[in-house]
Amino acid sequence: MYWIGIDVGGTFTDLVAVDDTGRVTIEKAASTPQDPSLGVMDGLGLLAARLGRDLELMLAETGRIVHGTTVATNALLERKGAASGC
Repeated sequence: MYWIGIDVGGTFTDLVAVDDTGRVTIEKAASTPQDPSLGVMDGLGLLAARLGRDLELMLAETGRIVHGTTVATNALLERKGAASGC
């Protein structure tokens, strides 16, 4: 059984899988700002390949997926977000 963590950033989408024995596997895919789900799906496919599984099998063996993003945090910290408020 895998637990998978996903972080969507502005440049890269980082993924980590942890199995029942505690083995950690990491993968990185290019982010796709126009549709972040594309980068997530690309990353999941790469992660599955690294684990020696096809995507469908890896997801069937996954008990939990946790997702986060640093896109909004980075925009705030770098003051690159859209102007809002008064």
